[in-house]
Amino acid sequence: MARRSRAARGRVENAQAAAPFVKRVLPYFDLLDEERLVALEAQVDWIFEDVGVAFRDDPEAVRIWRNAGAKVEGDIVRADAAWIRSLCALAPREFTQLARDPKKSVVIGGDNQVFAPVYGSPFVRDLEDGRRYGDLASFEKLVKLTYMHPYLHHGGFVTCEPCDVPVSKRHLDMLFAHMTLSDKPHLGAITEMCRARDSVDMAEIVFGQEVMAQNCVIMGNVNTNSPLLVDKVASEAVRAYCGRGQGIVVVPFILSGAMGPVSTAASVCQAMAEAMIVCAFSQIVWPGAPFVLGNFLSSMSLKSGAPTFGMPEPVVSNYVIGQLARRAGLPLRCGGSLTASKIEDAQAAYESADSMHSTMLAGANFVLHAAGWLEGGLCTGFEKLIMDADRLGSYQKVLSGGLDTSEEAFARDAYGEVGPGGHFLGSAHTMRNYQTAFYEPKLSDSENVESWEEGGSKDMRQRAFGRWQAMLADYQPPKMDEATCEELEAFVARRKEELPDAWY
Repeated sequence: MARRSRAARGRVENAQAAAPFVKRVLPYFDLLDEERLVALEAQVDWIFEDVGVAFRDDPEAVRIWRNAGAKVEGDIVRADAAWIRSLCALAPREFTQLARDPKKSVVIGGDNQVFAPVYGSPFVRDLEDGRRYGDLASFEKLVKLTYMHPYLHHGGFVTCEPCDVPVSKRHLDMLFAHMTLSDKPHLGAITEMCRARDSVDMAEIVFGQEVMAQNCVIMGNVNTNSPLLVDKVASEAVRAYCGRGQGIVVVPFILSGAMGPVSTAASVCQAMAEAMIVCAFSQIVWPGAPFVLGNFLSSMSLKSGAPTFGMPEPVVSNYVIGQLARRAGLPLRCGGSLTASKIEDAQAAYESADSMHSTMLAGANFVLHAAGWLEGGLCTGFEKLIMDADRLGSYQKVLSGGLDTSEEAFARDAYGEVGPGGHFLGSAHTMRNYQTAFYEPKLSDSENVESWEEGGSKDMRQRAFGRWQAMLADYQPPKMDEATCEELEAFVARRKEELPDAWY
């Protein structure tokens, strides 16, 4: 068959990438039977009722709990498990987060899966400039690449830390970049109450007060301070986002053996208890506020204390959390392509594949760190972002069912055309379907060795480097209403004038 034209290859990519999120058809991988699930839920309820969770350094959060009827001793909150679960039941099982381009809005929860890039890395790395602190220029490039890649549905937020901008002001530049350089949905800032409020205020400028009053247009992503501690960063973020009807993602980050018991079962229950009690708090603040229950459970080296990724214990925890989240009726967030490797090597490939595969089968509805994660989350890899996202297209096809059983798919006319011992390569059926028959990864090289050598014998890292460079060269910003952009610019300028520079 003749080599495809550039236009034909473009049509294939567009056909494969039509959906703004994944509508899952693949069944979930349910690991545990009813008896063990009930035992885990009893442990979670025991934590609610007998152990409690601290809500620290936020007197307003403690007051809200006390007024709602919880048992509060100092900053420790204990409550009847049935009440906590009834509050969690107020959160929607699925909800839509609007995008600036309505065609790119995502549905989170139910049978839907949404892929977002790495979050929170202070360093970046690429083949040309190596490892370095993140800066605003790198951040803007990563926002553009996420916007352009068809298999990343959501912008996330801190695709790297722009360390050349004061901590007190960088959230404004980051939000402005997400809102103007991309039209996909994204998260907002959470590190201080005022930054969370700035995020919601800027989202209101983009979407308008009436739209935001009826829809989720922005979410915050917070960690509990495991073990069993919700600090004011988390509780204030809940009040800032949910207090205006917006969403919150709450993720216990538990290293088993450090921030949780060394046994996976106990750490899973602790994660559920921490996340669910914050969900209950969010529903007291705003009944019906969108909430995503997160899991980031990692094993660790008990020799060095370093976190490990792609190991069997976190893989199992993904499956179990998936079952428990569905029983609780809450959308789930898990980690994605996780690795402790420093570069895009075999270790990174193995660990990322195992982490992402379990995330996929477990049914995570919102997958942060789906692409770009290196070095245990300390570094965002430009090549890793593109390599991981390339594989997300394959996951998307598997999750969507992957097997067409229509009359056309059975190809009966092809058998009539091609006799015994013949070949189907040039048949009419093949010619009708060759553009969309198979998923074609952009970075994998399936040519013969002679063609590979003629092309410079490039490995996948080199091919990924060339691809993201070419993508940025082709970048065109999405259209935005000029008055809205000017209002955003004025808001950012005003807030920067009001805020002193602070670097920590």
